[in-house]
Amino acid sequence: MARKRVVLGMSGGVDSSVAAWMLKEQGYEVIGLFMKNWEDDDDSEYCSTREDWIDAASVADVVGVDIEAVNFASEYKDRVFAEFLREYEGGRTPNPDVLCNAEIKFKAFLDHAISLGADLIATGHYARVRQAADGRSELLKALDASKDQSYFLHRLNQAQLARTLFPLGELHKTEVRRIATQLGLPNAKKKDSTGICFIGERPFREFLNRYVSFKPGPMMTPEGDVVGEHVGLSFYTLGQRKGIGLGGMKSYRNDQGEAEPWYVARKDIATNTLYVVQGHDHPWLLSTSLTADQMSWVSGQAPGDALLAAKTRYRQADVACRHHLLAEPGMFALEFPQPQWAVTPGQSAVLYDGEICLGGGIIASAGAVVPA
Repeated sequence: MARKRVVLGMSGGVDSSVAAWMLKEQGYEVIGLFMKNWEDDDDSEYCSTREDWIDAASVADVVGVDIEAVNFASEYKDRVFAEFLREYEGGRTPNPDVLCNAEIKFKAFLDHAISLGADLIATGHYARVRQAADGRSELLKALDASKDQSYFLHRLNQAQLARTLFPLGELHKTEVRRIATQLGLPNAKKKDSTGICFIGERPFREFLNRYVSFKPGPMMTPEGDVVGEHVGLSFYTLGQRKGIGLGGMKSYRNDQGEAEPWYVARKDIATNTLYVVQGHDHPWLLSTSLTADQMSWVSGQAPGDALLAAKTRYRQADVACRHHLLAEPGMFALEFPQPQWAVTPGQSAVLYDGEICLGGGIIASAGAVVPA
């Protein structure tokens, strides 16, 4: 009987490298696919595509699998980067990793893998897939809660999920590192990548300045006092503390007499005003509800009115919420019994039923704790 062919996304990082070895050990015919998704500044200090390709090819040689490189830069620019810029120009803060998974890693990549005769695809994400009793595929959190990446995968559909393997879903990161070292993989000690290639480690404002139009405007408190000038609304995100430019202003002190830091609280696109507040728990930073659009259900169907758990940003612990669909097509609302901090339009609100990721949507607006 012929072995099943799995096409694995290999990034040059330790996770996908160990995944390649695991799949081969499990008896699959493995083909590695290195995706080149960005070409601008590709030779700069901030984008490491060449080094990543060398690492991926070296690992493939050690593990004993074939690997090829494929260029998805055009698809990435059209489907991910263009949306990224539209969101920032609209005053929101997008998460390009969510869109990249849906449009590139599990769409363009899947299509290419099928052209290579793949029965299945695989990635080095920390997540799990399980078959439900009714035949649907369920996306589950990884066993290593500190590395779980189901949040980024919530926009996949049932057809994509049914053909996907996540070999690392049952492992902890420490075990993955141990395996890489034991195998003598050349990238065993390579640091995890932070951020997306087109930004890399460069100053974010410097990068965005090249692509997004901006206009300075007033920086104002909820009381209407102008305390400074912002450099352009696109360059700020809700809850931001560093880089606001108000470090020298100490107009408010807490009960201990200590100066409270400033935070970005709101953006008013119509008047080009950035609102800032002092104190981490200022009411303008807290929300008891949100609405989301562009909803997508990896579970195959939208949940009804129900008590569930949600994340409104990656790295956040699950929080209790009540979900209900809205009359507007493609929209839902969440209500939180405990106020949530800096709920940010453009980020994903992802819903969970225990360890099962149901899907989610893009945050459109948040309801404040008190009327403003």
